[in-house]
Amino acid sequence: MEMEMFEAESEAEAIPSSSHWLLPSKSFVGLWEHLIYDEGSKEKLLKFALSALMFSQHNVNTNVVSCNRLILLHGPPGTGKTSLCKALAQKLSIRCRPIFRYTHLIEINSHSLFSKWFSESGKLVMRLFGKIKEIIQDSHSLVCVLIDEVESLAYARDCMSGQEPRDAMRVVNALLTQLDSIKEHPNVLILATSNLADTIDMAFLDRADIKQYIGLPNELAIRKIYDSMITELIRVGIIESAESLQSDDKHEGLLKELSVRSKGLSGRTLRKLPFLAHAAHTYNVDFDCKATINLPDFLDSMLEALEKHKQDHGMMKLNK
Repeated sequence: MEMEMFEAESEAEAIPSSSHWLLPSKSFVGLWEHLIYDEGSKEKLLKFALSALMFSQHNVNTNVVSCNRLILLHGPPGTGKTSLCKALAQKLSIRCRPIFRYTHLIEINSHSLFSKWFSESGKLVMRLFGKIKEIIQDSHSLVCVLIDEVESLAYARDCMSGQEPRDAMRVVNALLTQLDSIKEHPNVLILATSNLADTIDMAFLDRADIKQYIGLPNELAIRKIYDSMITELIRVGIIESAESLQSDDKHEGLLKELSVRSKGLSGRTLRKLPFLAHAAHTYNVDFDCKATINLPDFLDSMLEALEKHKQDHGMMKLNK
């Protein structure tokens, strides 16, 4: 992975603006399989991306058949939108190998581009896309551009007040101009995520071919997430080995209770609970890598960690 660094003309401090991976990458091995959503949602996304690239490779006239090769994933924080984009790019790098020798994933750091020096932000957008265009020139490379939390760059212009800095308008205009410019190249796919889709500029939304909602996991997805995490902890020897998670009625009952009581939590929160449960369960301060926990005890600790999280979250809301 490479980290691109730009220096704003008005300040000496370097601003990280993007991360760059050459795919397939070891960093993303297994990511697609471990992301758990409603059945078929990942496959639907993959099919769309492949169709978009197929249209571009056949030089379909976009004035006749519209296809901007822009995917927008939106929904609440912590639902894995950014990870899904990275996993999708990794998947495409393998599926499209017969056509594209290389696949680049460039993740744009939206917050760093929106510089505190208002007059710089629009220029930074232009400079970053200039770098991206250099990579796009290689027709043997597929370039996936990931714009995380795109609302930071594409904030709705009709919602800007008279006091809003003019640079906010310049950033939106610069982003739209650059997106229109690079879509002329058939080897580019734009992936964008948003936690606040209702604040995105309409012109950006109109350019998105698909706007897929990524919501909080349902009970079935939660159960699958818990099963996968416990299987991993058994694999590495933190939890004592068990023949099957479904073989014991007590295990099944605890997992069922965990899944029901976890409704409304994001995947990001769920995946933190095993660590919190382990920390709460480990009473011995000695560092013993060989120590293991039996599954029923660990599931009890998971339930306690879940309730503690809910209490802490409730206290944070009260203090707002």
